[in-house]
Amino acid sequence: MSNAMDELLEAGVSSGAAPGVVAATVNREGMTYLGSAGERSIGTGVAMTTDTVGGIFSMTKAITGAAAMQLVEQGRVDLDAPAGNFCPELAAPAMVLDGFDADGQPITRPAVGDVTLRNLLTHTSGYVYDIWNGDMGRWYEATETPNLFSLMTAALQTPLSFDPGTQWEYGIGIDWVGILIERVTGQTLGEYFAEHLTGPLGMHDTAFAHNEDMLGRASAMHARLPDASFMAIDLPAPEAPEFEMGGGGLQSTMTDYGRFMRMILNDGELEGTRVLAPETVAQMVTNQMGDLRVKQLKSAAPEFSNDAEMFPDVPKSWGLTFQIHEAEGETGCPAGTLSWAGLANSFFWIDRENDVAGCYLSQILPFADAGSVELFYDMQRLAYR
Repeated sequence: MSNAMDELLEAGVSSGAAPGVVAATVNREGMTYLGSAGERSIGTGVAMTTDTVGGIFSMTKAITGAAAMQLVEQGRVDLDAPAGNFCPELAAPAMVLDGFDADGQPITRPAVGDVTLRNLLTHTSGYVYDIWNGDMGRWYEATETPNLFSLMTAALQTPLSFDPGTQWEYGIGIDWVGILIERVTGQTLGEYFAEHLTGPLGMHDTAFAHNEDMLGRASAMHARLPDASFMAIDLPAPEAPEFEMGGGGLQSTMTDYGRFMRMILNDGELEGTRVLAPETVAQMVTNQMGDLRVKQLKSAAPEFSNDAEMFPDVPKSWGLTFQIHEAEGETGCPAGTLSWAGLANSFFWIDRENDVAGCYLSQILPFADAGSVELFYDMQRLAYR
């Protein structure tokens, strides 16, 4: 398989699917494939090596969810109590955005019901991303609120788009979970991860900010241009960030993410180190939002994302905090497969039934890039074949 996977990645880069890519597959025992192709920064000749560091964006969410579930195990937080019991910023009555008046000013009303940790982890809280919700983008503009990438806590203090528990819509809920973890533990999110999760799992290249060694192996970010070519771009770092983004802030390698996936395959344990109880993992990997289902994300910010739905051929629910496939898909994933992605076109899946998981890193905007998504699907098809 390794030779075939190497050839697949090289062919993908040659065809313009990505400037550079790293891919890995694992099972419970260890790494079964690790390979790379292309360049870290297009046109430089610097190879995209297997130890390349990249922004994993929303692949961070599963790690933040695991950290939150550690606190649930310890009885320090409750999945179904009002989240404001544990995070003072969420204690104020939530408001729902109910449209705009004739002057373009937001109209809000009190939410029906409290936001819970379960809501936040399953994207049923009502908190949404303006990238895929035009009304919330309009709210940011009307209120002159800084956007999420400023890493100012004010950016999270948005109204809800619907009453908690009534819909699924992808959003900033897990950034709030990161804040909640910080309030409960008295640590920054990065400190908590290093002590209780990424550190014990040996994920030494995973952090919210590059150290010097990581920076020397970092990939550039790229924009897909209208003619389908790529251009390296700079994403300026926020000044004096007020919080570490639990929904999308981590830098990592595919080797490190493979270790996290192996922990999930092994029911919360990796190489003798247990970070979650088996019953906790069992809860995380099962549907936690009832009859609600994942829906397509319609882009409201085309510079950041195309319209997006991963694995559109199957119905999907949500666990704590994974997308869960409710039927077998054409790439070979069975029902029960866990998956998700990151904004810069990184992707993963975890198949506990067949003891296989895989992850893929490219650094491209906008999200749901057709070439990069299809190369990931091809990687998955090859792993199952």
